[in-house]
Amino acid sequence: MNFNYNTNQIYYETYGKGPALVLLHGFLESSAMWEKLISQLEKNNFVITLDFPGHGKSDVISEIHSMELMAGVVEQLLEHLQIDSTTFVGHSMGGYVTMAYAELFPEKMERLILLNSTPAADTEEKKEIRNRSLKVFEKNPSAFISMAISNLFAETSRQKFSKEIESLKEEANSFPLNGIKAALKGMRDRKDRTKVLKNFNKEKYSILSESDPLLELEETKKLAESCNSKVITIDGGHHSTYENLNGVLKNLTHILET
Repeated sequence: MNFNYNTNQIYYETYGKGPALVLLHGFLESSAMWEKLISQLEKNNFVITLDFPGHGKSDVISEIHSMELMAGVVEQLLEHLQIDSTTFVGHSMGGYVTMAYAELFPEKMERLILLNSTPAADTEEKKEIRNRSLKVFEKNPSAFISMAISNLFAETSRQKFSKEIESLKEEANSFPLNGIKAALKGMRDRKDRTKVLKNFNKEKYSILSESDPLLELEETKKLAESCNSKVITIDGGHHSTYENLNGVLKNLTHILET
């Protein structure tokens, strides 16, 4: 399904009935990443997924897709669906958008779950890496996509999930190039929202992977704990919905039942 955001088309789907649950995908991903979780989650929840602007089946809407802009897209979708209270699960970049939403619309967020994500901004070193990534992407988009998606998986699991990795690369190569650039710039420029997480006074969780190649476990865990967020660690790498589907599903189901 699609809804209009300032004349642009944003793709979304809904499943099941019950308390609202919004699932937000990461960079170079789409709502398809949640497919294997939905059959379980929709049993007791009204599950909402969408493709962020410039990803999946959604239009590009700006030169920079800031986290605030994407949070605004999510808010307009929830208004369209007449939802005023929901739990958020944000994977990686989806977690950054979750934090922007928590800052902009805290009264509408019932529960917050960061999956392989952090409230922190990019360090200066990581910003420089983003800038180099933009240059690599402009010269050879497919090479950048191939490298970036492989790097989501722990080295020890890349062979095991080689078919899934190739499928993800194929999907990402279908995204508009200016949409990928817009998201890269948005992640690079995002605000530090550590205080937002710390001040969020409802349920909050951080699900982290032991072998995440993009987030240093102990550092991210320490930051989450300093914000009084409950930390759950599972096996796998950054793309935990592939590398440890059962672990993600088990913990999400437990959280949603409490």
